[in-house]
Amino acid sequence: MSDETATPGADQAPLIINGQYIKDLSFEVPNAPRIFAELDGQPEVPINVDVTATPVGERFFEVSLKFRIEGRIKGKVAFIAELDYCAVATVNLPDEHIHPVLLIEVPRLMFPFARNILADLTRDGGFPPLMIQPLDFAAMYRNRVQAAQSQAAAENAAAN
Repeated sequence: MSDETATPGADQAPLIINGQYIKDLSFEVPNAPRIFAELDGQPEVPINVDVTATPVGERFFEVSLKFRIEGRIKGKVAFIAELDYCAVATVNLPDEHIHPVLLIEVPRLMFPFARNILADLTRDGGFPPLMIQPLDFAAMYRNRVQAAQSQAAAENAAAN
C-alpha cells in the first residue's frame, strides 16, 4: 500500500495523551471564617462542567475540562472552586472520528485526575473532600450536538 492511500496514522496509536496539566485553578472562601461555624453537614454543591478542544497542530489538540463549583451552606456561598484541567492529545483517526474522541474519550481519561485535584482542593480548603461522581461525557456530547442542530435549524427557519 502506498503512503498516499494509507489511513492517517495507520501505523500509530489512535490516541496519545502527550501530557496533562492545570491551566487555571482558583479556590476561594468568601465568607470565611464565619461559614465554618455553620458547617454542620454537606454543602449544597452544584457542578458546572464544560469540555472544549482546540487544534494546536496537525492532529494535535488541547482538550480542556473546565469545572465551576459553588458550594453553599444554608444559602450562603461556602466556597467557589474553578479548575481548567487540560490535556494535549495526538489523534490518529479518520477526520469523522476526531471530534467525538476529543470530546468524549479524552475527557473520560482526564476526569480521574481532575476529580482528585478538586477533592484535595476542597479538603485543603477546610471542607469535606468533594468526590464528584463519574460524568457521562457521551451524553454531554450528544446534548451538545443536538443543541447545535436545533440552533442551526432555528437559524435556517428564521432566514426563510
